Amino acid sequence: MRDEQDEAVPDGTYEPSPRRLARERYRRARTRRAFAVAAASSTVTAAVLVTLIVESPGWQRTRDTFLNAHYARLALPKVLDGLWLNLRLLAVCGAVVLAAGLLIAVLRTLRGPVFFPVRALATAYVDFFRGLPLIICILMSVFGIPALRLSGVTNDPVLLGGFALCLTYTAYVAEVFRAGIESVHPSQRAAARSLGLTSAQTMRHVVLPQAVRRVVPPLLNDLVSLQKDTGLVSIGGAVDAVYAAQIIASRDFNYTPYVVAGLIFVAITIPLTRFTDWIAARMNGRQAQGGTV
Repeated sequence: MRDEQDEAVPDGTYEPSPRRLARERYRRARTRRAFAVAAASSTVTAAVLVTLIVESPGWQRTRDTFLNAHYARLALPKVLDGLWLNLRLLAVCGAVVLAAGLLIAVLRTLRGPVFFPVRALATAYVDFFRGLPLIICILMSVFGIPALRLSGVTNDPVLLGGFALCLTYTAYVAEVFRAGIESVHPSQRAAARSLGLTSAQTMRHVVLPQAVRRVVPPLLNDLVSLQKDTGLVSIGGAVDAVYAAQIIASRDFNYTPYVVAGLIFVAITIPLTRFTDWIAARMNGRQAQGGTV
């Protein structure tokens, strides 16, 4: 129903009422006031934090050790060279984790007593690698597998470290996919089977499309975590961004290269995080409007 004060001019164009115009002005003023208050409070908080840090007794020593511009310029090219390895690990391991995680999730949701051994093995895998610390998994892969002296098995720390990343993150991603599969209402399966689809066709064409759309935000969060954890392959000697920073820091006894590597990872992670938030907000908005989730 139109506002009682709204008017329509003879040519049919809409003209808002004075009451509506006043309400819109009030909303704009409230938004400006909220922005000003937020900016002022943020400025005051930042000023207090900076003052506390700069006035601390050890600030000069800390700045020379962790925020030295000379060592930052020296480390940046080497860290960027090592970052290329982290990005390749993210691309390859991310694809493997998504595919293997979806497979494990499907195996865990198979029905019928004949599939009990498969479900038990998938459950044991997920429980074990979700409980095992990632750093221990990498150590066991990088140093334990070569110790077996198996014929044809690589000793490359990059491949073995990536293998450990895939083992751990597949367990986490499998649980995300399983949660999405189980969130699909059973009536969807019943409707698909009533139309003549087999169990496999129902899973492929009805359940999985809905499940994957629902778990996109948590999947992106796992990929953000994977991007950070690729730096752990340096434990085995792979020269990534973290190990490149460690080499320079060990040589010059200055920790600024670590800060440079950390800031580069943050610069990559923040856009991915904001993209995840945007995807989640978009999906929540579509769900609130009654659209496809």
